[in-house]
Amino acid sequence: MILARSLFWRIYATLLASLILAAALVALLWSALGDSPMHAWREMPVRMLEAAIPPADIPPGAVAAAAARLAAAVEGEVTVLDAGGHLVAIAGADLSRGHIDEQGEWDGRRGHGVWRFRLHDGRSVLARFGLALRRPGWHVLAALLAVALAVGVAALPIVARLTHRLERLRRGVEQWGGGDLSVRVPVQGQDEIAAVAASFNLAVGRIQALLDAHRALLANASHELRSPLARLTLATDVWQQAPSEARHAEIARNLAELDQLIGEILLASRLEHAEPNAAAEHVDLLALAAEEAARTGVALDGEIVNTVGDPKLLRRMLRNLLENAAKHGAPPVELHVGRTADGRPRISVADRGPGLPDGERERIFEPFYRPAGRREGAGGWGLGLSLVRQIAARHNGTVRCTARAGGGSVFVVELGRPAA
Repeated sequence: MILARSLFWRIYATLLASLILAAALVALLWSALGDSPMHAWREMPVRMLEAAIPPADIPPGAVAAAAARLAAAVEGEVTVLDAGGHLVAIAGADLSRGHIDEQGEWDGRRGHGVWRFRLHDGRSVLARFGLALRRPGWHVLAALLAVALAVGVAALPIVARLTHRLERLRRGVEQWGGGDLSVRVPVQGQDEIAAVAASFNLAVGRIQALLDAHRALLANASHELRSPLARLTLATDVWQQAPSEARHAEIARNLAELDQLIGEILLASRLEHAEPNAAAEHVDLLALAAEEAARTGVALDGEIVNTVGDPKLLRRMLRNLLENAAKHGAPPVELHVGRTADGRPRISVADRGPGLPDGERERIFEPFYRPAGRREGAGGWGLGLSLVRQIAARHNGTVRCTARAGGGSVFVVELGRPAA
């Protein structure tokens, strides 16, 4: 909170200081250029007075009449003195008896605005104006200060709202740093602060989803590991009491299952953190599929399709699809390699198994997914299909499961980086 208030006052003080500095610079500029405008401002009434008051060689009566007309025009009093300071004409009170500032300022002692204008022939005209008459420089400075004050007052709620939004963002970051991954900050407006808040919410959401996925993976992996470990412990105990080939084969099978599960967990972790296409090279998908088809004994057809990717990952993707068809489907299993309508590589694996309900075709790609009502001994989908989706996404592709006409399932992988 101290930091937020400090930022508030720093922004606000900077704004006010900028306004005051702008007013001061304008005043200084006016003062620096003041000799010209102020001289012109003083020279103008002198010229007007010389045109209104007769020359010195005209009889005093004419000068007095002109002074009376001037006094009536300005609703004040006028006194005319000759070059020696002697009284020539009076209209109203004798203004020569008071203190007169030579620069035309008012008489400070008497508190009245008495001005002196020196004519070019040496005479002086003293005037007290009934109409308001002040130097424009002070008016400009006062107006600038008034504008600065008004802008400062108007900017107060704007700066307060700005720093309040920053304060809410800071509190959200602190709560998230304290372990509250559900925290989100309000996104208000369309400025940079709103963009930062939206980016923060997006990043927090992704991190929360990633941590939730890791927690689910750890929990499911721990659960899945218990079954082969328990079977392995039992088979070992029995084998020690009565060794047999069947018990030895059971131990080997459980060890292989543990090894495969641990390998899949490590591969899933590596796919999440490794750089995309770090080991990319040209791959002949038909040749790769032929090797896996020969290993598992499935039927293969298709055309030569080249792509760019990681051959080890693509081989693992094909192997997982074929092993999934053998485990959860039914023969005959068919593997096809071809292209989509827009020329992208396409791989499909079809089986004649019982198929899947519509609501489960997407969920089987979740790690360790087991349908409701399925016995633990029957097993789930583990990480095999989840790795297929990760590998396809790593190659800018997608994977989906569809129903096969006549029964069974078809897994279709469409990659996004065909080789030139």
